[in-house]
Formats: sequence, structure tokens, C-alpha cells
Amino acid sequence: MITLLFGWGILAFVLAFFGTVAVTRVALRFGLIDRPDESRKVHHHPIPQLGGLAIYVAVGTVTFVVLLFTPFLTSGEITYHHYVGILLGGLLLMIGGIVDDRYRLPPSLSIVAPACAALLAIVCGVEVEKLTNPFGGVFTLAAWQSDLLVFAWLMGVMYTTKFLDGLDGLATSVSSIGILMMMLLALTITYYQPDVALFAAIILGALLGFLFWNYHPASIFLGEGGSTLVGFLLGVLAVISGGKLATALLVLGIPIMDVLWVILRRGKQGGLRALFRGDRKHLHHRLLDLGWGQRRVVLFYVFVSTSCGILALLLQSDEKLVALIILAVLMILGASYLVHKERVVFCVCKK
Repeated sequence: MITLLFGWGILAFVLAFFGTVAVTRVALRFGLIDRPDESRKVHHHPIPQLGGLAIYVAVGTVTFVVLLFTPFLTSGEITYHHYVGILLGGLLLMIGGIVDDRYRLPPSLSIVAPACAALLAIVCGVEVEKLTNPFGGVFTLAAWQSDLLVFAWLMGVMYTTKFLDGLDGLATSVSSIGILMMMLLALTITYYQPDVALFAAIILGALLGFLFWNYHPASIFLGEGGSTLVGFLLGVLAVISGGKLATALLVLGIPIMDVLWVILRRGKQGGLRALFRGDRKHLHHRLLDLGWGQRRVVLFYVFVSTSCGILALLLQSDEKLVALIILAVLMILGASYLVHKERVVFCVCKK
């Protein structure tokens, strides 16, 4: 099994690695470039976008080949319909992202592609039949409850990675950790899902192949489509692997709580319209403003995500709930400290 994972994962890595070189040229040719013309941008010269396309093509190509010539990806609970939903949903994200990168769509329009991708995944059978009750037993969900949960989950994860994509390699690195933990969990004796593990290995290989070019100093960015694609793949994998939402929540704990913090702050300060207004108040921006370099911030996120992921592999459901609560408390304390320190620095500079 390990040989199988390495073989197909390496193929996805190679396709994404060389595919990134190709899409870089395409992005330059058609002007799909991120220019540092806003205060929240941290790069200082134009960087081509469209990197998500290399990840999508690598994942799609390897998945199609494995499905065509082997039974490995359909040996468990994942069906052909699931893969159709995932690949078509990813295609919608790529198309919507390219249009967004080219014309800078307003939030009311840029949300269309992620919403359609989530709905398409649901139509193609991505569902949560039951959730483990951390206090014992399980919750069995009706179809409409599953649909609402999956839609909210996928939208939440996609926008988490979208907002996380503010530093070189940050969204790709954290998403890679999440996919890795899903793969390791699927290989344990308790769950053992070889189809899930193989699909995760393919996605992980593609992410790492792109990350080589995306790590600081980045030569290409994910783009709008890519930043939502990595979240879409992680979110869908968490669902089709048997509702391992708690594991993904732990890995993405800090970024998700950062998004909630920012949304609440924006809503309090500027109302509904301010929710989608970009700024430099995310945790990674605050750390950067404190003098941390981009690599240091990314490594911090990787360390926290990896630590939480390892906990997810070792803990039971009720223990994962406790871990999430502790993580939330630490996030609130850390955010409060950073806000206080920022105000102190602002007052000193003002004087």
C-alpha cells in the first residue's frame, strides 16, 4: 500500500511541479498577475497567479488515470459520482478564479463559483450521514441536515484557505498538513480506508509539487481559484473519509478562529458591507507587522497545524472537543495580546 501511495503521489508531484512552470508562462502571457497595488499586499513586485490550475490538472489527471486503469480509488465508500463532483467542482473554482483574477470581481460575484462547487459536490453524493457525539453515541442526520452541514462546511473551509492565502506558501502548507493527517488517519487500523489514503496522497503530491514554487520567495501564487481549491479538496476529503470534520477542524483551528475573529471585528466596526473588505488584521499580518519574516510566520502555522493534527490522530472524539476548546481559549488570549500590543505601539508612535 505504501508503494502505491508513493508511486501515484510522486506522479502528481511531478505533474504539479512542471505544470506550475507552464501555467506561470500562461499567466504572464494573459496578464494574470497580482500587482502590489493595495496596502494589504506583502509582496513588492508583480507575481503571476493561476498556480491553482497546476494543482487541479495534476490531481485531475492522476485521479482519472487511476480510475481508468485500477480499482484502487473505488475500493471503499468513495464512488465515481463523488469524483465527478470533486473534479467538476474544482473546474468551476478554476474558471471562477481566473475570471476573478482577471477582472477583480466584487465579493457578491466571487462567491458564486465556491457556492456552485459546494452545491455540485452535494448533488454528486458528498454527504455526512452521521456525526460522532463527543459525549457518547452518534447523531444521525437527515438528508436536508447533511446538505446544509456540508454546504456550510465546504464554504467555511474554502474561505478559510482563501483568507489564509496572504503570505507565500501559507495556505498551501497548512492545507498540505491537513491532507497528510487525513491520509495517516485513513491508514490506521481503526479506520483503514485505502481509497481515501490514495486520493489524499495524490492531492498531497500535487500540493507539494506546487509548494516548491510557492514557498517564500514565491515565483507564483495560487490565485483566487487555487486558494479556494485547496480548501475545497481538504473539506471534501474530510467528508468522504467518513465525516472526519473534527480532525480538519483541529488542523485548521487557528486559521478558522482567525477568520471568525476578523469577521466579528469587521461586522462590529463597519456592518455587513465591511465583512468582505480586505485588510491587514489577520493573524499572519499581525505577526508580520511585529517583525516576523514570512518564512517564520509560515513555519509557526505549520508547527501549530502539525501539532494539532498529531493530537487529532491520538485523541478520541470527546478529547478532540476539549482540544478545540483549549485551542479557542489560547487563540482568544493570543489575539487579545496582539491587539493590545498593537495599540500600545500605535500610541507610542502617535506621541
